[in-house]
Amino acid sequence: MSVIDKLKQMLKGHEGPAGQGIDKAGDFVDEKTQGKYSRQVDTVQDKLKDQLGQDQDKPPQS
Repeated sequence: MSVIDKLKQMLKGHEGPAGQGIDKAGDFVDEKTQGKYSRQVDTVQDKLKDQLGQDQDKPPQS
């Protein structure tokens, strides 16, 4: 089992707070870099949130 799979299992049922944490982390990076990488940060945030949302539709893997 990969690290990503383990994180998904731990976060299952807590997608809302995890999404808020992703937003806060992205805001922190934007603040520290003065928005220089905001487009890249937004892309990473979207991909992470998509990964969290995928667990809802798929059955757990053994």
